Amino acid sequence: MKYTVLLTDDAVQDLENIDSYITVKDSVEAADYVLSMIEEIMGKLAELPERGTYPKELTTLGIKEYRELFFKPYRVIYRIVENKVYIYVITDGRRDMQALLSRRLLAV
Repeated sequence: MKYTVLLTDDAVQDLENIDSYITVKDSVEAADYVLSMIEEIMGKLAELPERGTYPKELTTLGIKEYRELFFKPYRVIYRIVENKVYIYVITDGRRDMQALLSRRLLAV
């Protein structure tokens, strides 16, 4: 079964922020490389989204509806709903992930 991969507005903003940060701190080439690797990960989700692991910050809360894949140190956090994969977070895993995930995924 082929899945449709969709990015939330926050995930699009995450990609733009990653691109800007790496371009300023390193180079356009480095930013292009990181973004191409992240895009490759997202493309693979269309074929086999169940391959991702559960984010440990959420499993400690008993939440197992989100999964993640890595291009270290970057984490792509997503949720599978029927035949769609929604990407919610694309971020550097060295950030305060508990606070970020609480704000993005658990906010009511």
